[in-house]
Amino acid sequence: MDLDEKLRILSDAAKYDASCASSGAKGRKAKDKGIGSTEGTGICHSYTPDGRCVSLLKILLTNYCIYDCGYCINRRSSGVQRARFTPEEVVQLTLDFYRRNYIEGLFLSSGIVRDSDYTMEQMIRVAKSLRVDHDFAGYIHLKTIPNAAPELIKQAGRWADRLSINVELPRQNDLDRLAPEKNLVQITRAMGVVREGIAEAKEDLASTQRSRSARKPISFSPAGQATQMIIGATDATDSAILAASSSLYGKQRLKRVYYSAFSPIPDASSILPPSAPPLLREHRLYQADWLMRFYGFAVHELTTAATPNLDLDVDPKLSWALRNRDRFPVDINLAPKEDLLRIPGVGVRSVKRILSSRRWHRLRLDDLIRLHVAISRAMPFLSTADYVPSRIGPHSGGLAGSVKASQQLDLWSRPSISAVTGEL
Repeated sequence: MDLDEKLRILSDAAKYDASCASSGAKGRKAKDKGIGSTEGTGICHSYTPDGRCVSLLKILLTNYCIYDCGYCINRRSSGVQRARFTPEEVVQLTLDFYRRNYIEGLFLSSGIVRDSDYTMEQMIRVAKSLRVDHDFAGYIHLKTIPNAAPELIKQAGRWADRLSINVELPRQNDLDRLAPEKNLVQITRAMGVVREGIAEAKEDLASTQRSRSARKPISFSPAGQATQMIIGATDATDSAILAASSSLYGKQRLKRVYYSAFSPIPDASSILPPSAPPLLREHRLYQADWLMRFYGFAVHELTTAATPNLDLDVDPKLSWALRNRDRFPVDINLAPKEDLLRIPGVGVRSVKRILSSRRWHRLRLDDLIRLHVAISRAMPFLSTADYVPSRIGPHSGGLAGSVKASQQLDLWSRPSISAVTGEL
């Protein structure tokens, strides 16, 4: 099999792993002869902490696998066409794409061949060769094999910018049914090895800076670690999924949990659902995840025992606000940061601007417009020096003059508010 044919097969096989990209990608079903990723190109896009978009060559080392995970198209019992790169071929492909300015890095995953340690060694060979033999300074993301030896995981972290270990499903009983070779204890143990390696590297860097040593500090997965969960392959609720994510953020210090809506695959196992869940559910989980990480929300606030799944009609923040109407309106000029973050339509950056601006004068409604607050969403839930809502609806509140009544009515005519609001 020539290199082009291998690339077609192994980049297409990698498209189901979302743990290197952002949410919002289009459908994952590749066209005939399509090459990889959700867009069918073999190149995916990830985002750095400073907001840069990075193009990555996204491939599998091989789609042969000794595991038989029911949700995976590359499982042992699947009839897909198989292929396998050598480490040297992956290195050459990466360099060729990089020199042509097609990519800025590599995302490398693999099926399990022979055993976990052997597969991990092959992936390490790729990353180490790029770094040492070719002085490659681009981004490298390696998918870690959960039950590989800890010393191999530590080697992988030495050469990769980010490591990820996919949880796939939030509950062990789901893994027992769909992926019997996988175990949450093994997965979290491997995550612990990565977490400790990252912590040690940070301590070494701080020590080197304090002593002003010329010694180069050790590097270990400086971009952190991530994981992926499949949504809709089992009956796990959003509450269970978010609880698992919250635990991973707290205990394993993960940078990101990626949510991937289950996509029906060819020759699917009979124990899988026949259709995919709505992609909006994946989007709502990303929104809830964002609220947990940056807005101070807890899982029990976003979902309840009576409603364990997120509302698909409205975003999680607005849904919480409508369930907790007694917390509103929030006084923009007096409320602490924690309460400001709870207002629908007010983001983290807007809160920083509000806190800075109100030190100098009492804020009015037109000030919030200049601060880029999503005013049409926020008006029912806040009060300013010239505005206090009396009820949520077209006749809400009154203005002291900064915004005309006709403008206010126009805001309420927008479907994003009027379709979901009632009396406060």
